[in-house]
Amino acid sequence: MSRSSAGCFPRLERLAAPDTILASSTSAILPSAFSEHLKTRERCLVAHPINPPYLVPAVEVVPSPWTDPDACERTATLMRGAGQSPIVMKTEIDGFVMNRMQGALLDEAFRLVHDGYATPEDVDIGIREGLALRWSFMGPFETIDLNAPQGVRDYVERYKGIYEAIGPSQQRRVDWAGPVLDAIEADRRARLGAEKLGDRQAWRDRRLMALSAHKRQSDRDIKS
Repeated sequence: MSRSSAGCFPRLERLAAPDTILASSTSAILPSAFSEHLKTRERCLVAHPINPPYLVPAVEVVPSPWTDPDACERTATLMRGAGQSPIVMKTEIDGFVMNRMQGALLDEAFRLVHDGYATPEDVDIGIREGLALRWSFMGPFETIDLNAPQGVRDYVERYKGIYEAIGPSQQRRVDWAGPVLDAIEADRRARLGAEKLGDRQAWRDRRLMALSAHKRQSDRDIKS
């Protein structure tokens, strides 16, 4: 949703039944920004899906400070009924959950390439052939809970010093649109011509379908 389309909410408020939840799929606009002046602003929230939304089940349910908790719960229930996996946030924040997590990862990816530590493909390998294999089945907290003999506290006690040492070097942002973009784009177009982007997107969707089917079967096997 663009900021201009946010102006449709007063009209929606007039036309929708009083108990209808008004939700935006925006990935960036805070719900308070488009609902503040509405008379029934307590029923407004964000329901932000992930691309491609027809294959990725996660969806962020984001309330404004005045959103009725019942509206969030009703939205989450609707999403679960449709086969989605809602992330019900406690309150709004810029970027919500997933873009903040993705942004932190992208910042480090751009920084590693910009500073000459790794090529774009090496960074992609690190995720594609490394971290993402675990992340397709578990999040960061479960990952570290399983990566130490005694669980999450044991992990932190063992390894927090490593991340404390890394932290200061991760505070500096590089300009994504600066010279590093030329290097990353050149690397990507050498590996995948622009004319083949559509085919690769279709390939991505088929892989997501297969992974989704595999995960559903794994869940059934666990429950049986």
